[in-house]
Amino acid sequence: MNDKIVMPVWTIGLFIVVMNTTMFNVSIPSIIQDLGITADLGSWVISSYSIGYALSTVIYSRLSDVLPIRKLLIVGLLVLGLSSIFGLFAREFHALLMARILQSAGAGVMAGLGLVLASRYIPIERRGSAIAMISAGSAMAFGLGPIVGGLISEYFGWNGLFAITCLVLVILPILVRLLPKENAAAFRFDILGACLTIVNATTLLLAVTQVSAAWLAVSCLSLLLHAWHLKRADNTFINPELLRNPTYLKLVTIGFCILVLNLGNLFLMPLVLAKLFHQSAMMIGLTIAPGAILSAFLTRFVGRWIDRYGNLRFMFIGHCMLSLVMIGFYTTLGASPFVTLLGYLCFSPAFSATIASLNNETSRILPKSLIGSGMGLMQLIQFFGGSISVAICGILLEIQKNTPLPYSFKHVYGLLFLVGLSSLSMLLWYKLTVPKQT
Repeated sequence: MNDKIVMPVWTIGLFIVVMNTTMFNVSIPSIIQDLGITADLGSWVISSYSIGYALSTVIYSRLSDVLPIRKLLIVGLLVLGLSSIFGLFAREFHALLMARILQSAGAGVMAGLGLVLASRYIPIERRGSAIAMISAGSAMAFGLGPIVGGLISEYFGWNGLFAITCLVLVILPILVRLLPKENAAAFRFDILGACLTIVNATTLLLAVTQVSAAWLAVSCLSLLLHAWHLKRADNTFINPELLRNPTYLKLVTIGFCILVLNLGNLFLMPLVLAKLFHQSAMMIGLTIAPGAILSAFLTRFVGRWIDRYGNLRFMFIGHCMLSLVMIGFYTTLGASPFVTLLGYLCFSPAFSATIASLNNETSRILPKSLIGSGMGLMQLIQFFGGSISVAICGILLEIQKNTPLPYSFKHVYGLLFLVGLSSLSMLLWYKLTVPKQT
């Protein structure tokens, strides 16, 4: 496989998929007004895609252990592309929601198989560069999504956003031609385990987002059923070997914390800029974009440095920078919008370097037979951490509605700083116990 061509094309596809998560955010007010729906229903345009995206990611990753990546890519991108065409003509809420759910069912193929592809076919001495490229593509999509979404919504309406994801149908034949051919292996897909995984994640998210004891009880019951299933069944969807690997579990915990910081920050920054400085959606996007662009620019250097100096060094540097930005926001928030701009200029590259090093380290410590399931579960936990972070940040702000806004935001950033310190502590523990990198 010519990874110098495949990985940039794959990153473009991933950029489109991840941007599809954020560019709808700025269009929610228009969607609510045009369709005559409540804000709660409108939020599901975002939530349904995020949840489905996370779950489909781990499903595609798990299937890659036994099915060729090319076939999975064809299925995923066709579902994503065709559902995007359907979304172009959606004129009522149920059609829009169906389009978003179908999009998420196909979108996970890019995130789920990108790391599997890099881990399986790129030598370890060059793998860091490839994974850093993927991470930077995601970071840039998070930053540019609101700008692209605002421009398209303003001139073409919210239906026009679906045209962006139709572009995956253009890159599909290119990737199919360039990807290595693989043979399918005999297998029995654990449908019950996959369903239980979906129920576990969905019910726990609902328990947090709705602060519901009933959903929490359902989630706990589903987790107990899943644990029972893992003990009695063979070839389960979640590989039990991963759960018995303490080295892997430490990295999963770090991944969870890092996405808590990233999506929590991306949720808070627009609110700070809008509520404290009264910036428009377009100005918010322009304030956030420089950090994302800088992160993408530094990709080629960060990837080379990871390959040369090792994963742990960059994980440590990245953690320190992320924590410093959080404490900087905690102490200086409200002074000027330039504080947010400068903070994200440091935060975005640090996040990209940290997540790239983390994913590269995960691929290093896993045996080849567990790459697909291991990387998929890692990404599911990461996305879940981000979703939980957004929900908890929103709840904390609502609880403090009688507190002056600058102090409300500072308190939440203080909590994120503690999460960063916890992740750094886990990294130091990991460093003391991990087998040395060769």
